[in-house]
Order: sequence, then structure tokens, then C-alpha cells
Amino acid sequence: MITQAHTLGKDESLLVECQNDFRLLPEVCEAFKLMQTAAAQDNVDIQIVSSYRSFERQLSIWQNKWSGKATLLDANENTLDSAALTDQEKILAILTWSALPGASRHHWGTDLDVYDKKAVEKSQHNFQLVCSEYDQGPCTLLNNWLNEHAIQFGFSRPYAEYKGGIAREPWHLSFQASADKMFAQLDEQALLNNLRKSNILGLESIVTNMPDIYERFVLNRGTV
Repeated sequence: MITQAHTLGKDESLLVECQNDFRLLPEVCEAFKLMQTAAAQDNVDIQIVSSYRSFERQLSIWQNKWSGKATLLDANENTLDSAALTDQEKILAILTWSALPGASRHHWGTDLDVYDKKAVEKSQHNFQLVCSEYDQGPCTLLNNWLNEHAIQFGFSRPYAEYKGGIAREPWHLSFQASADKMFAQLDEQALLNNLRKSNILGLESIVTNMPDIYERFVLNRGTV
């Protein structure tokens, strides 16, 4: 049974180890392996970069970006000066690329980031997980393959286009049937209550801006 704890990244009991310590829901792992095998026949080496991420891990990412220990980027992957941003601007900048702790699809065990490992290694490219690598770089063939075949294995690409909320992420896959069940459990108040119990930086501004954050980023309805 799916609970809010699962959607918030607080319960890992439904997960299995899929490949190389990356964890997913059992049905997601099975579908991924089938897709991986099919892609290999077309000389595409789909490998996981990131899968399940706990609330605590997402919180660590947030804290590092808020405190200036990690780089902030705009939607076009340009570096921002964290010290020059207001709290509201900083929240929007972080949320463009990193979900609010408790609101990440990576909490669900349904979503994963992928790349073409062999193509990256062959290119001797310093892989950074950025859009250019999928548009005109070593993961272009993978990107094109996913455009054509991912849906056949039950995977969608929730961040295929930028709508004014979360940035475009061509590497992000979601197993639609299972993700829809998790999405249905999302609750703004539960998310807020969970954040209040944490030591998240910028809490006051998050609370003030939560209606916009929830609509624009958590539901990813953006601004357009």
C-alpha cells in the first residue's frame, strides 16, 4: 500500500536493488531491464545515473545549494551568483534543477536518470548531465532512441520540455503507471508539515511562497 511516507521519501520498504546499488520499485526495475536489453540491440548502452533518493539526500542537495556550497544555474544552464539573489530568487533557482525535499519524483522509486555509458566513455567526455550532451553530444543517440521507444516499455519523460517550472531534463524517465499512483498521493499540507520538522534552510520563504512552489514546481505546471 502506498502511503504519504513513500511519496515524501521517508519509506524505502517497497524498493529493490536494481543495478549497481540503484534502487527502484520491482515493476520499474523489470521494465527498465527489458528496455535496456532492447536498446543494446541498437547499440545504445542505457545505464542508470540516479534512481531512488531519500528525503535526507534531497535535503542535503538543497542545503548545499542554499548555502552556496553548490553551484546554482538558471534554466539555460548559466551560473548564478547565489549571494546576489533574494531568498525568493534563490528558491526559484534551486527548484529549477533540484526538487524541494519531500517533493522529488526520485523519492518514489518510479523515476530514474539515464545516460549512454559506452558512448560517454568512448568520447572521453567529462560527463556533467547537461542538456547539450543529449542534444548534440555523446547521449544524442540515446535521446533519439528514448523518444521513439521509451513509451513501449511504459516510460514517460516528465521534463521533456521547459514550461517555466522545472528545467528540461532529457535524461529523466518515469515509469508512468507506478508514478501516477504516487502522484495521486501528493499533498501540499503534508509536504509543508514535513518540511517544518526538518532543518531546511530558507523555511520561512518556502512557507510564504508554497502555493506558487506547489503549483509551478511540485505539480510542474510552470508558468505557461
